[in-house]
Amino acid sequence: MCSFNRRSRLLRTWLFYLSFHFCLTLAGKMKIVEEPNTFGLVNKTQICFGIHVGFFFSPIFSVGRLNNPFMAQGNRLQPKVAPSPVSGPAHLHRLAGKCFSLIESLYKYEFCPFHNVTQHEQSFRWNAYSGILGIWQEWEMANNTFTGMWMRDGDTCGTRNRETKVILLCSNSSKLVQVSEPSTCVYSLTFETPLVCHPHSLLVYPTLNEKLQEEWDEAEQARYEGLITEQGYNNLLRDIFQDAGLLKSNKVTETVPQAEVDSGKPNSLQKCQEDYQKQSEEIARLRALLTQNNISFESQPSK
Repeated sequence: MCSFNRRSRLLRTWLFYLSFHFCLTLAGKMKIVEEPNTFGLVNKTQICFGIHVGFFFSPIFSVGRLNNPFMAQGNRLQPKVAPSPVSGPAHLHRLAGKCFSLIESLYKYEFCPFHNVTQHEQSFRWNAYSGILGIWQEWEMANNTFTGMWMRDGDTCGTRNRETKVILLCSNSSKLVQVSEPSTCVYSLTFETPLVCHPHSLLVYPTLNEKLQEEWDEAEQARYEGLITEQGYNNLLRDIFQDAGLLKSNKVTETVPQAEVDSGKPNSLQKCQEDYQKQSEEIARLRALLTQNNISFESQPSK
């Protein structure tokens, strides 16, 4: 029995050194990307040391099982959709390609701005969980201010997909500071960065091009003059934000029949304003004509 135990220990030691040298040789032949731009999907430590740790603690690779390049592609993290293009304040674009991590309890969370949010269980269990909590989709905005980044279409969670809202706060360094799950499958991350410390750093209007700024100005004027309802104003803003790439577009292209175009009904803000101007001029002309002929009239209809 003693002889067997000695041989077993010698065999394990030999396997350890063999895998270690294999890892060093492999690292010299293949490019391994480390944080902060792994996007939560590949980790150098998991690739190299996940091999020999698995030899001692599990019949399969227990560390980095989902991210190991030697495993089948189906075992790795599989995003459902591609991330949306980088958008929003230009000074935040420098965060693209970087990742920031936070370990809470048994989980490591990684936030990769404009890419995704991932969660990795830090344990030696053979089925340790690793998953995608959301993929970059769109901004949340209110009162001309960016209030959060939405990462949607993460891993399946019951009848829905996981999603995460990232809140940006001012700090003297960029770091992920808090993770919570306020409701099932919906996560909240707090990310601090000096890039949002300026009072105007999260304003929406300056990020728009000149054409979209003019459309916003026209919508504001129409709301002020009572030409459109609050709901109509919000719909116009949503169209502007979608055209700017700040919101994910859900527009459906439809062909409007020519008869509807020529029906005389306002089908755009500009057409509505033109009709309003023409009606105002006609009312002024009729009033002048009545006054010229000494015909009395009431400015308000009788009740």
